[in-house]
Amino acid sequence: MTADVHAHTSYSDGSGIPLMVDAAEAAGLDAVGFADHCSLSEAWRDERLLWNRNFDRTHERRREALAVAADRTDLTLYDAVEMDYEPELAPAIGDFLAAADFDYAIGSVHYVAGKQVFPFESFDDASDAERRAFVDDYYDAIVSLVGSGLFDVLAHVDLVENHPALSGLTTAAHRDRVAAACADSRTVPEINAGRAGDRGEFDLFHPTDPFAEAFRDRGVRFVVGTDSHDPEDFADRVPRLERYLDETGIEPLPVESLLGDPPTATE
Repeated sequence: MTADVHAHTSYSDGSGIPLMVDAAEAAGLDAVGFADHCSLSEAWRDERLLWNRNFDRTHERRREALAVAADRTDLTLYDAVEMDYEPELAPAIGDFLAAADFDYAIGSVHYVAGKQVFPFESFDDASDAERRAFVDDYYDAIVSLVGSGLFDVLAHVDLVENHPALSGLTTAAHRDRVAAACADSRTVPEINAGRAGDRGEFDLFHPTDPFAEAFRDRGVRFVVGTDSHDPEDFADRVPRLERYLDETGIEPLPVESLLGDPPTATE
């Protein structure tokens, strides 16, 4: 593993750029892509303010900061974004990405039907049928993300597996449907280590093994991201990912394969 396509900085919910760059270099990486969180949802406006998800306003400033950092390291630094995808926002997201002109764009689904796909969202009062319907809606959004053509990378595809109330509800049909969508798309799934290691709640990678096999059965390739938010994440997650790649024989696509013309506005 020489390149990490998915890390964060203090321009969203990560640590300062100099700390992250030094840690990535110490972990033996040659390149790292900083993909700070960005959302255009008005429904989550207050949450975006509270949790510093205003990268749509600050991405140009971070681009300048990355240029300064690049002069002080031998690492290749990529100017990327992790964009919250909601199907109804696809035209606005397309306009934003076309204007912002990032090196590449990562798409992720963090919110579905007014709920967040995280363990702090309670499903205690939901029936089994309602939980399964939520997971269905989540994968509907994932397939829509892939089909939109807006993104170079699909982040943590089975994020619902992190939630104790939703874990195990991903079906073979979900996996096959997403894998088929990626096989017909320019969007590449990532192997994401964001919930593995010393700070991981579930100590698993995304995609989990059955999902990875569904992708591989259709010839879908991967990129690799630590999803690091703090400097110590690199030291923990890079070796874990390297062992995983060795054990599975997966050869990640180079970051250069993600670089190219962004989608045009309202495409």
